[in-house]
Amino acid sequence: MRHQCKVAALLIGLCVVATAQDIRRVGECSVRPGTLCADMNLNGANFHGADLSNSQLSGSNLVSANFQDAELDGANLTRADLRGANLREASLNDADLRAASLVGANLSEAELNGANLQNVIMGAANLQGAGMRGADLFLADLAFAKLQEARLQRANLRAANLTGVSLANADLRGANFTNANLTDADLRGAKLEAAIFAGAKTAGCRGCP
Repeated sequence: MRHQCKVAALLIGLCVVATAQDIRRVGECSVRPGTLCADMNLNGANFHGADLSNSQLSGSNLVSANFQDAELDGANLTRADLRGANLREASLNDADLRAASLVGANLSEAELNGANLQNVIMGAANLQGAGMRGADLFLADLAFAKLQEARLQRANLRAANLTGVSLANADLRGANFTNANLTDADLRGAKLEAAIFAGAKTAGCRGCP
């Protein structure tokens, strides 16, 4: 009986060590779900494949950070600086990215369904094949962004700047483009059933209704 207790204690100790090793640190940020890393300088940090769901990263410097394959569902990234960041295939469902800067960021194949992207700056960002169903892009700046084959069903793009954006072959069914700027945009091959274009600027737009 005493021998069995020692074995059990040893196993528990190993589990504790393994758990501690799983929680790594990047600078002053503890990499785990629900972590508090607001207003930190994490320029160029590597969060590849990390689980940061429901984490607080608002106002942080995340320029050129690597979030490829990372889990960021429900994370707070308001006002975060993500210029040039790699978010390829990352999961950002229901994340809050209001007023964040993602200029030149790579979000190809990322999932941003239901995300709050109001006033976000995503000029020249790569969002090819991204899932953005029901995302709120009110007043977002996506000038010259790449959104080919992106899935934007029922997305809110009211008053968004979509100048020169490529939405070729994207799924835009039920999307709201009211008062959006689609000057020189490319919507060729896009699915536009039930999409709303009231008051939208469409000069030079290819594929706009």
